[in-house]
Formats: sequence, C-alpha cells, structure tokens
Amino acid sequence: MDELRSKLFYEQKNGYDLIDTAQRLEAENYAKAYMDYLNRSRTEREAVDNAIAMAQEQGFVPYVPGMPLEPGMKVYKNNRGKALILAVIGKRPLSEGAVIAGAHVDSPRLDLKQVTMYESDELCYFKTHYYGGIKKYQWVTIPLELHGVVALKSGELVQVCIGREADEPKFVITDLLPHLAQDQMKKTMAEGITGEGLNILIGSAPYADEGKDRVKLAVMSLLHDSYGITEEDFLSAELTAVPAFDVCEIGLDRSLIGGYGHDDRVCAFAELKAILELQIPEKTAVCILADKEETGSDGVSGMQSAAFDCFMEDLCQTQGVALRRCYENSFCLSADVSAAYDPLYPEVSDKRNGSKINYGMAVEKYTGARGKSGTSDASAEVVAYLRRLFAENGVVWQMGSLGKVDQGGGGTIAKFMAKRNIDTIDAGVPVLSMHAPFEVVSKFDCYMTYKGVLAAYQDK
Repeated sequence: MDELRSKLFYEQKNGYDLIDTAQRLEAENYAKAYMDYLNRSRTEREAVDNAIAMAQEQGFVPYVPGMPLEPGMKVYKNNRGKALILAVIGKRPLSEGAVIAGAHVDSPRLDLKQVTMYESDELCYFKTHYYGGIKKYQWVTIPLELHGVVALKSGELVQVCIGREADEPKFVITDLLPHLAQDQMKKTMAEGITGEGLNILIGSAPYADEGKDRVKLAVMSLLHDSYGITEEDFLSAELTAVPAFDVCEIGLDRSLIGGYGHDDRVCAFAELKAILELQIPEKTAVCILADKEETGSDGVSGMQSAAFDCFMEDLCQTQGVALRRCYENSFCLSADVSAAYDPLYPEVSDKRNGSKINYGMAVEKYTGARGKSGTSDASAEVVAYLRRLFAENGVVWQMGSLGKVDQGGGGTIAKFMAKRNIDTIDAGVPVLSMHAPFEVVSKFDCYMTYKGVLAAYQDK
C-alpha cells in the first residue's frame, strides 16, 4: 500500500530535503548576488540602470532597428529609463516563437505630489500620493529615503538620492502616541491612517530671518544648494519615498531574506541573471523588466503599451517574420511573486493550494479575483509543459494560489501577454508580508525561481 500511495498520491516536500550541500552553496551565492542588487535598486529607474550595467558587462549592446542579428547576439532596449527589454537571438527563426520571461521592477511606495512642500506650525512636510496597494498604517513611524529625478526646464535631469547612506538624514511620517489615540484606535485599520495623512516630516529649523514659512525656506535652500532646484521644479519631478531598510538575512539559520521591493524585483533578478548566462539558445530568449504593474500596467512603460510589440516587431522584420506568427508560437513565463502561506494568518489561505516557504518556485495557473476575474488562466497543456520542463532540469516547484476564493485576489502582467496570443503562465517566489515596507522571501525559493527561468530559456 505504501508503494501504491507513493505512485498515485501527490505529495509535496520541503525543498531542503531534495537538494545536496553543493546546491545549498549555490543557493547561498545566488542569494548574496540578489541581495546586493536589491539593496542598490530602490526604484524602477535604479533597477533598470543596474540591470543595464550588468548586461553590458556580459556583452549586451543597445538595439538599433535594422541592425543585423545573428544567433547568440545580445541586445537590449531601454524604455525611457523605467523599463527594459533584453534579448539573446536564438538558432531558430522567430517564426517558431520566442521564450519570454516577464517581471516588473516597480513596487508599492509613496510618490511626492507635484505641489508637495508645505509648512505647518513651523514644521516642514512633503505631501505624498501612495503608489500601488499598501496598508497605509505600515508606512508611519519608519525611516524613509528619497529617490528619483527632477527634470528641469532646460531638459537637464537631476538625480536625487537622500537617505541611502548611513550618514545621510532620513525622513518619517509621524503617528499619535497611544495615550491620545483613543478615537483613532476605534477606527478600522483602513481608516486609522488616511492617504492625505501620509505627509513626510522633512525639517524643523527656521531660516535665520523674518517672514513666513521660514522652515520651508531653510529646507528649500538646502535642496537648492545640493541640487540646484527650486520649488517650481517639483512640478516636473518624479520623487519617491521608500523604506530606509537595508536588505538583510532573517532567522538564526539565515535562510530568509528581508527587504523592501521583493515584489517583484526578486523575479526580475532571477530572469535577468538567467538571460545573462545564455550563450546561443535554441529559440530567441527575451527578458522583460516592466514598469507600472502595481497600478495596472498602464502608461508607456507598462505592459499594456506598444513598447514591447515595437521591439519584437523590429526583431521579426529583420528575419522577415510576421509578428503575429512569432507570438502564436511563443511561450511566456510571467515571473511574478506569489502570496506565501502564513501560519499566523491561516484563515485567508487555502492551505492545500497555497504556496509555502521553502517549497520552491510557485506556479499559479490563474490569478484574478473571486470568479477568476481578471486572469488569463493558463491551459492544462501549458501546466503540463512546465511539469516536464522542471522535472528534467531539477527545478523544485509547487502550485500556488492567491488566498481563498472569496477572500480577495490580484493580477499580474500575464493577462496582457496572453492578450497578445502568447501562451502565458505565472510563476515566481512566494512572499511573506507582500506589499509591506519590509517583505520576506526564502533563499531556496529565490534560487529555484532562477533555475526555473533558466530552464525555460534553455529548453529545446
């Protein structure tokens, strides 16, 4: 009966029971490289800049429409500094399709409003508008950094980064003390901190002169001295407040990684590292680092724009291939994170179908909400393909889902890839505390996600 059970039943195992010491060391080395990348990539712009630098070291060159493309050639397209597409040309023509991995490099954050600076009772603040789905109460009383760019009327782009280094000042959003918070604590968690209340404290020392807004004047003077900007320049700025936490190991066994932005830079790094290691794949391999996923993938740098189609159409035209033929024969791994089962909150998850920490790359046949609304729902054939691919390449994986059926839901770029007539499925790293200022992932799951993407790129 034991043999029969083993043959007929499906049983998941903890990934550490399935690998040897050598693979553990590989996972550790991979985790170190990822932690370094995440520490340096606090925004989508920084993630793209760092990815380009890594790609250039491996021989990738900017793509120019019409340039001759030979098998093994490595090219990239920088989409306005906020998204990136890389490709390694394969042996087979694009009429046989491409292997695509798509992740996003934007994460939930606090964006500064365009008219952002104000003084109130001799304290100076930035007004913000939160980006993506957040629990607003998680963003108060934590140290914040300021990252981004200011575009001057002259066309010059001023890079701003304050708070990343240990000796630089940080910022904060204050909260009420418990002694005076009786009314606040009667509110729901969603109502206790409001979006308009997420104002960042940036200064308190007044300018040594008479007149109004002396603190604001002093702070603005410091910014002008450091960056040459005026208050009007905020109108054409993209400045973002992100948590001022360094990426670090979690747990006495150091098996976990804590940090800001795992969603979805943990998958972006997996597919980036995988494509950088390719030589001459059978099919053209494409890596997408997209923007705007957290707000619906809209905009010129999101997956609903034509930027990806233009890039792929240029590649196809070089080979005399119709874009639609390429798409219908392509495969896309939508590399996005999954909600990890959390034993502290079991009531929201379907334990039998949820992804778990240390059980490998999480494959989600569908995402969406409730009645599978807003999902592409990959076919049985696509899931079977991954089963075969991962088995042949020693990739530890698991099926995942985003909580109980009526609990909530969410989406990825998968449905936008499927809309292009590309077979697409979601697969990525399970995350604890997803969308929080400090998220947690497993080193093992990170490594297996990289192995999964690499296996797809190298498949014959």
